Amino acid sequence: MTCSNAAVLAIGEILIDLIASDDSTELETVSSFDVRPGGAPANAAVALSRLGVPSAFCGVAGRDPFGSKLLATLRDEGVDSSRVRQDSELDTSLAFAWKDSRGDGHFRLMRMADSLLSPVDAENAGIEHMAAIVVGSVSLAAEPSRSAIYRAVELARQASVPVCFDVNIRPTLWPQPDAMIKACSPLLEQSDLIKVSIDDARALFGPVADGAEAVRSISRFPARFAVITDGPRGSWYAVRGGEQLVASEHIPAFSVKAIDPTGAGDAFTAATVSRLICNRWEGLSAADIVYASAAGALATTRRGAMSSLPRQAEVQAFLRDHQA
Repeated sequence: MTCSNAAVLAIGEILIDLIASDDSTELETVSSFDVRPGGAPANAAVALSRLGVPSAFCGVAGRDPFGSKLLATLRDEGVDSSRVRQDSELDTSLAFAWKDSRGDGHFRLMRMADSLLSPVDAENAGIEHMAAIVVGSVSLAAEPSRSAIYRAVELARQASVPVCFDVNIRPTLWPQPDAMIKACSPLLEQSDLIKVSIDDARALFGPVADGAEAVRSISRFPARFAVITDGPRGSWYAVRGGEQLVASEHIPAFSVKAIDPTGAGDAFTAATVSRLICNRWEGLSAADIVYASAAGALATTRRGAMSSLPRQAEVQAFLRDHQA
């Protein structure tokens, strides 16, 4: 069921994920990789399309075989790729992905063409016509992509288009943590939905014991909604009530046989945005987060990133099976 005819625009990095295909829990011991399309905002665009929400993507890939592969993948997934630019200056960006002994995903990025995203790309993206925009933190680690994201958010705010800030802190991109916090702060101040993992929250706000404490840190920003995830350990959500974000009780994760966490957070984000759109951005409930949790859990049961993202019918069937 589609709740909006307007598309959600994801803007930021698109890249090739090189995902460890053996059981190594450290990058230096990985012996083989699977080559898969990825990039958190691009994943979110695909996830939205699979969930029945019209989506578009704005970003930069290299004018190379990997860039062509990424464009073809977006088109095959029903994502409007007309805002993707291929550039000859730099090759398509790469990300190495592996999981640790707890099953949590880790990433090391080689940013190349995606960093060329410019404010002009944002200005030509038709943001004022979108149902919402989804942005992340990876693009904030370099210029001109940082300015492009700031410009996209500025245009969205001017047009009253909801902004989702899906934080993905990659420590190797931020040798100076203070620079990361400074770069993220303008988006924290202007977003309607802030979605972070518990590790992201700790990187931004310092020691936090759990999602409820992370919500208290986020509450000083004007976001209407916040979602904090902790992988197989569950999630929390919050809705603004007066001056404060009111945190939910802990929502347990679904128990599944996880294979690969890559893309699970993007599935969760897309599912949350899809529910907010259906709710006309007026509320977020436990049922909405359970839906998002189901999408994230399903994504872990197969190799990611884009190929793991579930379709709407799969999420609905999963919920029926687990709530019977």
